[in-house]
Amino acid sequence: MKRTLLSAFAILLTVSMATAQVNLVKKASENATDAAKQGFKFTNVIDLSTTPVENQGSSGTCWSYSANSFLESEMIKNGQAPVHLSKIYTVRQAYMEKADAYVLMKGGLSWGDGGEGHDVINMYAKYGTLPESDYTGLVGGKKINRFGPMQKKLKALLDSVIAIKGQIDPAGWKAEFKKILDDSLGVVPATFQYNGKTYTPATFAKEVAHLDADNYIEFISQTSTPYYKKAMMMASDNWAYQWDYNITPTDLTDVIDNALKNGYTVGWGADVSEPYFSWPNGVAFVPKNAEELEGKKLTRDEKAAIYNGDRTEMVITPELRQQGLEDYTTTDDHGMHIVGLAKDQDGQEFYIVKNSWGTKNDYNGFLYVSKAYVQYKTTSILVNKKSVPKSLARKISL
Repeated sequence: MKRTLLSAFAILLTVSMATAQVNLVKKASENATDAAKQGFKFTNVIDLSTTPVENQGSSGTCWSYSANSFLESEMIKNGQAPVHLSKIYTVRQAYMEKADAYVLMKGGLSWGDGGEGHDVINMYAKYGTLPESDYTGLVGGKKINRFGPMQKKLKALLDSVIAIKGQIDPAGWKAEFKKILDDSLGVVPATFQYNGKTYTPATFAKEVAHLDADNYIEFISQTSTPYYKKAMMMASDNWAYQWDYNITPTDLTDVIDNALKNGYTVGWGADVSEPYFSWPNGVAFVPKNAEELEGKKLTRDEKAAIYNGDRTEMVITPELRQQGLEDYTTTDDHGMHIVGLAKDQDGQEFYIVKNSWGTKNDYNGFLYVSKAYVQYKTTSILVNKKSVPKSLARKISL
């Protein structure tokens, strides 16, 4: 997922943490625009604790922001102090690994900012983590991520290595690659202080974050491979070639419901390019004429009409979902974090979703997403194994 926000909102500092974040969600509907209030009125049912909303800036690093936010909530659930983990530390470690794969495959791999939620888990397991306050990835007075210039340099280097057919010392080009990262994002501290004690990223992960990477599992949904078996996540940003468990669209929401009811949040990958996904209004649902709207460019007023009109949703079937995957109307756009459950005025359930585009929308950086939208436009979900319903766990021999 590599959705990039080009508008530069101010980064929300890590000040008020879990309790304050829940209060933000609770107050969100009070701050909604008149247009949004006319269409949907939400009552929150489950509000799980999270760290404050951040802003990924001009970088396609939603996968790191969302999955690290997921890990932050895992820490909170475990009774640990809430802390923003360094999203850019995860990113640079993933880029080093992706660079190896890109060269070995002679460029036959998608290159860019994008990644998947499982990359965060994999990097955490291999390289640990550290507080964002100790590694922001912002140098030279920058206030927000701007990855364009850095990516041009990285790709030019990798393509030059491939062009000379690998006749270069791997240690040499890797050192040059690392220098570009250091110049662009800053040097990762070998050690740092946290609560008066010295840590490395590895020891901080083990002793403070204290999360077991083996506790997490990812799900996809497609009809092209058998259900309840592992299959390849067919997304260009799946550079690690991860295989995930394939389940039905209804299973996706069953897993999310069970997680939320048991106090677990969910990492969510989805298509957000649809005209019925409105970031300004903070609402995403599937109107009954959704297929007619696919691919259309709508004005803000036209979008507002959707959210203020008939709230009846299209019925999502596995076949309809698969059609979207195969005709590219469902794309691997963006990673977010599902942190709660709400109901609209008709009693329909919506998930409360934390985004990484700053706080300038109707719900202070959050949005409400219908179950139909999740069943239709999800690309993957990331959950704690303990949150998987027992009936599904048996089906996949978990």
